[in-house]
Amino acid sequence: MSGLKHPPIVPRLRLTRTLVDRLPPRVDERGPVMLEDPPSEFYHRTAAGILERLDTQDAVWVFAAGSLIWNPRMEVAERRAAQVTGWRRAFCLTDRRFRGCPSTPGLMMSLDRGGACSGVVLRMDTGDDPLAALVSLLQKEPPVPPELVTAETDAGLVEAILFAADPGFPLYRPEPATEELADMLACAVGHIGTMAEYLLNTVTELERAGVHDLHLWRLQEMVAERLERLPDPVSAALGAVHEVHAADRSNRPRE
Repeated sequence: MSGLKHPPIVPRLRLTRTLVDRLPPRVDERGPVMLEDPPSEFYHRTAAGILERLDTQDAVWVFAAGSLIWNPRMEVAERRAAQVTGWRRAFCLTDRRFRGCPSTPGLMMSLDRGGACSGVVLRMDTGDDPLAALVSLLQKEPPVPPELVTAETDAGLVEAILFAADPGFPLYRPEPATEELADMLACAVGHIGTMAEYLLNTVTELERAGVHDLHLWRLQEMVAERLERLPDPVSAALGAVHEVHAADRSNRPRE
């Protein structure tokens, strides 16, 4: 696959950990629980159906486009750069509870229909019980049955499951215009972290895998630009200390 064998020269990331740290790391404000847990048999039934459709249960691959790359939520035996057709990254899941809250809502990334997407395929280490391993992963993802896709890698085609957005899902929202999206990602904070950190983790791992998503690279640049306008907390703290010392000196009696 030429796109993986000869990756483009990737511009240096403008978004940095230092910029992300200009935001509060988390807030206590949480939105309401928007989803009800599915019946307990949903995960077992879904996992069993996936395994029945796979050519071999000894190689369960998962296509990762976002947080699954840097937080796989499963034991990983192997990873490869990969590409799928018919799906694209999109910030299309409303988040008012985890990396967003009611006052600063965010949008989590998923895969939406159309286009193509480069990412990583992860081969699960399923141990002696593929069904139990797959059920465990499904329980950590939105309760939408994953798609079965063919992913292209430098070592050949692999059959993989893919977690995608469904327009009928209660949290689904089409990705907004880039300016609006950058505004949201630059200020959204929830009780587990910020959307800016989520974006930084994703582009950092994609860069490590040799994947350059033009949309994400433009987005991280726009988010960085917005965060650069915020005060540096370290500089602000040092400035406050200097002000205290200056006030203390001015209040000392002259000898």
